[in-house]
Amino acid sequence: MPGMRPTSELTQRTLTARGFSGFVPFRDLPGSNVPTGHGIYVVIRTDTSPPSFLPISPAGHLKGRDPSVTAGKLGDAWVDGATVVYIGKAAGQHGLHRRLADYRRHGTGLPAGHWGGRYIWQLADSAALLVAWRPMTEDDPGEAEQDLIDEFKELHGGALPFANIRNNARKAPETDSSVG
Repeated sequence: MPGMRPTSELTQRTLTARGFSGFVPFRDLPGSNVPTGHGIYVVIRTDTSPPSFLPISPAGHLKGRDPSVTAGKLGDAWVDGATVVYIGKAAGQHGLHRRLADYRRHGTGLPAGHWGGRYIWQLADSAALLVAWRPMTEDDPGEAEQDLIDEFKELHGGALPFANIRNNARKAPETDSSVG
């Protein structure tokens, strides 16, 4: 087909083939078997129709900051046709289970230490979003997260996933031979 890229879109099917599991709504996380170790996770929206945005985020405030942003800012961040709306990592001592629990709590309006990815809570259909994870034992979750973000950007003309507000670029370019 004209305009098709040789690489496949990041969908539930392709992510499952890469070792992601879960694919549950945030409300079902407490009953899910989320691993406690390090890893990466994605939030996907299976409906690819244009989104509707809530005027005020139901998410919790963090250090007095309101998570709400304007519909214009959300619209500017939206990536048409993408199913992945956020890519994150869990590299701290509490791992995926704790990180995703904090993310879910934040979306319910409770204070939580998860500020990244907050745009998803202003999606009118945020309750239908699915979260999936891939545990990691050897590899660096930060590198794996960046690899997936880079792949998303390649598939979507340089755009970041909707709720990834900034690109957590690698600390040193791979071609930098001056690292000693």
